[in-house]
Amino acid sequence: MRHGRAGYRLNRTSSHRLATLRNLAAGLFEHGQIVTTIPKAKAVQPFVEKIITDAKEGTLAARRRVIAKLGQDRMGFDWLYLPKNASDEEKAHVEKLRDFTKGFFDLPESSQVERNRYGDLRKAPKLVKHIFDRVAPQFKDRPGGYTRLVKLGQRRLGDAAELCVLQFVGNEDGPEIGGNVSTRRRTADRRTAFLAKLRKEKGEAKA
Repeated sequence: MRHGRAGYRLNRTSSHRLATLRNLAAGLFEHGQIVTTIPKAKAVQPFVEKIITDAKEGTLAARRRVIAKLGQDRMGFDWLYLPKNASDEEKAHVEKLRDFTKGFFDLPESSQVERNRYGDLRKAPKLVKHIFDRVAPQFKDRPGGYTRLVKLGQRRLGDAAELCVLQFVGNEDGPEIGGNVSTRRRTADRRTAFLAKLRKEKGEAKA
């Protein structure tokens, strides 16, 4: 029996599952929508919605809660994590970064930070700032239900898992940052235009 075992296990260990949810949430916040399997989408939905609810408060405590949920490397600053066997040169570099990023929440949007080789972060966006400045204000008058799940009716190659789109409510026209119109929207627009053309031709033929 599953006493006290709420949520989706996703056939992963707790650390692997947390990393999966963080990566999915980061992709959703960065691009406005993601294509994934239905169990993963349902697992990450409450994770994302709690982050947005915290971000709507706009306080320092809320910002720290969001950082804790997403993982501190999502802030895009190298000094938050150091390799275990860091050299003196790396430590000196980190000290310089600490001095430089004292007021990091006021840094320009375009600033990006790279990590060193072998598993460290490279060019991470300042995701927490983006959530507080751009994502949360969109839902300031909405009490909940910030995301929606749309089944695609497609199967993934390999294991034939059913795919879906997870996106923010009100963002049906396309990705948030990329600004490109989604394929589904383009297909729907073409169908609407074609039906309008058929109706027009049918009306002219009757006349």
